[in-house]
Amino acid sequence: MATTQRKTKKWLPLALLLALLALTACGQGQPAQQSGEQSEGSSQQEPQFITIATGGTAGVYYQLGGTLAKLIEEQLGYKTSVQATGASVENINLLMNNQAEIAFSISDSATQAYEGTGPFEGQAPMTDLRAMAAIYPNVIQLVTTEDTGIKTFEDLKGKRVSVGDRNSGTEINARMIFEAHGMTYDDVKVDYLSFGESIDQIKNGMIDAAVISSGLPNSAIMDLAVTHKVRLIPISESALNYLQEKYPFFMPLTIPADMYDTAEDTQTVKVANVLLVNHRLSEDVVYNLTKAIFDNLEALYSAHNAALDIKLETVTEGLLVPLHPGAEKYFKEVGAIQ
Repeated sequence: MATTQRKTKKWLPLALLLALLALTACGQGQPAQQSGEQSEGSSQQEPQFITIATGGTAGVYYQLGGTLAKLIEEQLGYKTSVQATGASVENINLLMNNQAEIAFSISDSATQAYEGTGPFEGQAPMTDLRAMAAIYPNVIQLVTTEDTGIKTFEDLKGKRVSVGDRNSGTEINARMIFEAHGMTYDDVKVDYLSFGESIDQIKNGMIDAAVISSGLPNSAIMDLAVTHKVRLIPISESALNYLQEKYPFFMPLTIPADMYDTAEDTQTVKVANVLLVNHRLSEDVVYNLTKAIFDNLEALYSAHNAALDIKLETVTEGLLVPLHPGAEKYFKEVGAIQ
């Protein structure tokens, strides 16, 4: 009997400890459950890190991405990272592979990913792709210098031409513009270079011209204008009509001569840029991200002139993929959409 009592006394503290641990675990779980019951719109677990996929370091995507990162850190306290990339197609793949939370893209690339066409041919349509907003238009800028003697698109035949990073939004647009002029890459010597690399190679005489798709002005072209007399190659009237008929996301635009101190205004086209968001982010998180950005547009305006075209009134203009519910909630709240 005495032995049994000693065993009971020996195990009693351990039993009490286990009981206390169980009660503590239950107590910790209860507030989380109550928090989830407080309201349907209460915040879900917030991301520890926001990666923003942009473009080449000389492009507008990268410059605006840095400002977005700063805004998000200041307004929401999230840690951020700005990633230089090959732009649209790479950014969409990073987003869908859960390697980015926000990504810049040109509208046609986003649409092609959503539909499984163009560079995404053979892949399942990315119907989970979601947008935050249409932002500013990208302007196609076919840049050369006056000393190359190139004046028309047809003059590019046999020349060395950079068409942007392979499978980037710029490169996809370049293919369409070659097509509209009745030409293909077989008619030129193609290089796949970033904006900065393209301008460096023009300066060094290694290439003759470059296709650059960005907001106005482009910092790399401005840099070229410091040392060379820039010429912008116009898109012909027939090619413009072809593009608008076959690819209706293209819209006509004239680049004024004083943009880069060219000899005359230049006829070209533009297409909307969009901010995409990871569809796995909660409605609350994307609402907060959208609010942080669009409540502070002045900060973006000071970052680059292209951002001056970012307005609440045009957040769905040229946007052909669905808005994320969090962005939709914010834009309805401020009256930007119905």
